[in-house]
Amino acid sequence: MQNIKILVCDRCYDTPQEQLRAIVVPADPTPIINARVQDFAAAETDYQAISAATVIDPTTGIPIPSTTVLVTQAGLNLTDQPIGIPANVDPNAVMPLVGTKSYGVKLAVLSVSSTGTTVITVTCSTAHGLSTNSQIIASGLSNAKANGAYSVTVTTATAFTYTTNTVIAAGSLLGANSRIVTALIGLPLNYTQIPQTGI
Repeated sequence: MQNIKILVCDRCYDTPQEQLRAIVVPADPTPIINARVQDFAAAETDYQAISAATVIDPTTGIPIPSTTVLVTQAGLNLTDQPIGIPANVDPNAVMPLVGTKSYGVKLAVLSVSSTGTTVITVTCSTAHGLSTNSQIIASGLSNAKANGAYSVTVTTATAFTYTTNTVIAAGSLLGANSRIVTALIGLPLNYTQIPQTGI
């Protein structure tokens, strides 16, 4: 508030404008003592392990963890990467633009077919621009088990395949409302393909 030395009657008093008050910056928050970076790798990864009977400490009565993590010949811990229909992937939640690359782009699909296995083959009328492990979302196919979000394997400039969790009957899956678009879905640590759950 500042006195501007203008005298007015009682009914002419100005009401102070709250938005013009001086900005008071609050104090900095109390710092975290001995702050440590969260162990995201351990938090995001489920390791496979050999289970064994629970061992109880005879003195304290506390169970002693008895699992042994499986390790590959390369010295890496073995992890699960489930396959199948993706869980809780909403096509409307996929970001349309990352940097300068657009996603949610509809592919010019010419045919979608199954040979009676879990592999679905997609052929486009023009170059799809995908690479192996690129992601797509398929919808409106004649067999609902082939719909969903998948990582692809590129076979040619105009064709690619993706793998479902269950065997799809042989034949064409393309319908009037079929739609396949590009996607970018975040993956857990060290995963190269969209983790999926069985149905």
